[in-house]
Amino acid sequence: MRGKVPAVTLIPGDGIGPEVTDAAVRVIEAAGGRVRWDVQLAGRAAFEQLGTPIPDALLASIRRNRVALKGPLETQVGRAGYRSVNVALRKTFDLYANVRPTRSWKGVRTAFSGVDLIVVRENTEDLYSGIEHQIAPGVVESVKVITARASRRIARFAFALARRERRRSVAAIHKANIMKLSDGLFLQCAREVARRYPEITYRELIVDNACMQLVLRPQQFDVLLLENLYGDIVSDLCAGLVGGLGLVPGANLGDRYAIFEAVHGTAPDIAGKNLANPLAVVLSGAMLLRHLGQARAAARIERAVERLLAEGRLRTRDLGGRATTTAVVDRLCALL
Repeated sequence: MRGKVPAVTLIPGDGIGPEVTDAAVRVIEAAGGRVRWDVQLAGRAAFEQLGTPIPDALLASIRRNRVALKGPLETQVGRAGYRSVNVALRKTFDLYANVRPTRSWKGVRTAFSGVDLIVVRENTEDLYSGIEHQIAPGVVESVKVITARASRRIARFAFALARRERRRSVAAIHKANIMKLSDGLFLQCAREVARRYPEITYRELIVDNACMQLVLRPQQFDVLLLENLYGDIVSDLCAGLVGGLGLVPGANLGDRYAIFEAVHGTAPDIAGKNLANPLAVVLSGAMLLRHLGQARAAARIERAVERLLAEGRLRTRDLGGRATTTAVVDRLCALL
């Protein structure tokens, strides 16, 4: 690739984030990826240093570069504190599509083989709209927001992706038997879009049945189209089919901006110990390179990961081994 080297916002993240993002940077450079990194703080690291988890400099960097690679960020659970940075970034930059390719890897022992699916999750509304309040002592109400605009948009994205990737089917996952208006609207929009793609098989599954089918015969699925909450849960389930979150990349995509990220957490118990699995962020880096038009470097990274896992010699702790983060990265770079 000739011409100007693109700038990319790099968000190291919290916990193991700096270790795995450093690993991804090394591998991207070894693969011949041409990127100029613009490092910015977010999450707990930013809160402790700057008093805010989402600094203005971070937002300005993403607006300027339009592309980011992000490590995991701490999300506080069930207590007062700063809001989810992940959700805030998705809303700020209208990153309406969360995409998680999930595939089996030769050399990784799991209950299934031949899994090759893509989870497409609506990323901006549903219960993640954050509209909740206490209506009486001991009674809290959360509001689920589903709009025709967002539902059509994510359905168009899923079908366009299926056509581009030559996928054979799209399955819309729902609970319209209970939530007849909200999930019913989501299905209505998906059906409208499906009619424009006659070459792609379209079907619908209730979310509980979809989960059962995924753990019975995941090979039957190709592209899964889900609302925000179902997509969050089902995408992690799918990761479990192929060896865990350490092997699954992710992207948050909009019409103008894109943030690529690992889908796992910050793992504070192993932070700084050189034990983290870097492969999810490395593979997210490959997705980033493909987004930038550097498909050759992206393919090199994916082949190197495939070869490393097939060798079976280096496994981090989450995959049942004892390899260090550094050892995995060194081997990937050697394979490149």
